[in-house]
Amino acid sequence: MNSGSAPSKNTLLRTRRLIGALCWAFFLASATQAQVLVVGDSIGAGYGVPEQRNWVSLLDAELKDTRVINASISGDTSSGAKSRLPALLNHFSPKLVIIEIGGNDGLRGQPVKILKQNLTDMIAMTRDSGAKAILLGMRIPPNYGKAYTDAFHDTYHKVAQEQNVPLLPFLLEGIALNPALMQADRIHPNEKAQVKILQNVLPLVQQSLH
Repeated sequence: MNSGSAPSKNTLLRTRRLIGALCWAFFLASATQAQVLVVGDSIGAGYGVPEQRNWVSLLDAELKDTRVINASISGDTSSGAKSRLPALLNHFSPKLVIIEIGGNDGLRGQPVKILKQNLTDMIAMTRDSGAKAILLGMRIPPNYGKAYTDAFHDTYHKVAQEQNVPLLPFLLEGIALNPALMQADRIHPNEKAQVKILQNVLPLVQQSLH
């Protein structure tokens, strides 16, 4: 014998209406929330830094009405990022794509023409999806030779100019030459540097979202 009384039809109806209203409200909130997609390498992934304290997570916290999705992979190259991008665009439908890639191309001494083509293709893919793109520039250590390091860094400027996309010339400006802000490998920024990276990136992101 059931010791509890069954809910009335009116109670069930009210419950269903409430659940429906909550689901609809959640859908509207999700639909109106702009999404930012970060496609990068170890600098974007926050190598050696707690996930919640890397600059992408800080950016997500700063942009109150915008969800920031971090699709960065440590060790990735521009070729790898380009191959991953179509699926990411299809899955997340972002409003803005932050392209933070190329450092590993330079550290491996890959031809800059490959980097240039990959960055150009990623911007085209992003635009074709209906999203905006911004490009974060990078530098590599001078021991790779002046001709190559200059050509590498200039590639970001050339792509940004040719494709008419916003460019942050050097993501690690004010950081890379400060030992107190770099990890022991002198390649990756440490936890203290993450706020500074956010400060470098934030104005460009805010401008691109409006």
